[in-house]
Amino acid sequence: MTAAETVDATKTRIGPDEALALLGGVTKLVAAKGKKLEVFDLKADRPADDELLARLMGPTGNLRAPTARVGKTLMVGFSEEAYKQVFGVG
Repeated sequence: MTAAETVDATKTRIGPDEALALLGGVTKLVAAKGKKLEVFDLKADRPADDELLARLMGPTGNLRAPTARVGKTLMVGFSEEAYKQVFGVG
């Protein structure tokens, strides 16, 4: 997935291998689930793949939505706070 590419998650399923591939060139992962927000510095201390997949994958076994790559940051899940920080909105 390129920076400008969008994917319709109802038509395209992204499994674990493809989800991990999205981390190529990414230095920061921002994962939101409910009110919990986690930020991982992948350049300094990359967690194990199983830990990353726990944040990337949803209960159906596909990549969680929404997912967006902004520069070298991958955002998974929705957090108004995180979107404001990354997009500079608000």
